[in-house]
Amino acid sequence: MCKSLFVSAVLLFGISWMACGQITQEDKIREQQMAAEAARSTMISRMIDEGVDRMEMGEYEAANTIFRDVLEKARVVPTDLTYFFGKNSYFLGKFQQSVDWLTKYVELKGTKGQYYEDCLNYLDKARAEVRKEKAVESDNVREILTSDYEIDCGPSGMVICPVCKGRTVIIKKGPLGTTYQECPYSDKHGYLTCEQYNQLLRGELEPRN
Repeated sequence: MCKSLFVSAVLLFGISWMACGQITQEDKIREQQMAAEAARSTMISRMIDEGVDRMEMGEYEAANTIFRDVLEKARVVPTDLTYFFGKNSYFLGKFQQSVDWLTKYVELKGTKGQYYEDCLNYLDKARAEVRKEKAVESDNVREILTSDYEIDCGPSGMVICPVCKGRTVIIKKGPLGTTYQECPYSDKHGYLTCEQYNQLLRGELEPRN
């Protein structure tokens, strides 16, 4: 009886010791993971600080490289980085990118963000520049289409009429219902020749009576 109790006690002690050893090992692994994550967080913070310093010194390309490096290394993008990256993108002339990142900062932080006011300032500037770019693009397209350039219509020499969109009729919806008008430009299949197409773009194609 005593011998059985002794054996049981030894077994229980051994099992308890093994369990304690396993928990200790798990704790060590967890501590190592926490330490590694803390080190990563510290590294990310230092990189962001360095990027901000470069940006404030006017070294926007260098700051951009650092911020992109942070985006690759960070498991979760720091919220403030969306502001810094967006602001730096503005200085680089990447206005749509600036709008996207600054907008993300406002979405994440709202009016309580540390950089909220400054963010709105650069967001307004970036949006204004985007509008300018689109206006210039539109003017460039208009200049090309109204010049003497010829558009290559491909081997067929035919294009779908942009006025009726190939339907041969122009459909208009009004308060009195829908009206249908025969397209004064396309042929009976809804196409224009390449010459007609280029004339239409230049405003030189006369409609049929």
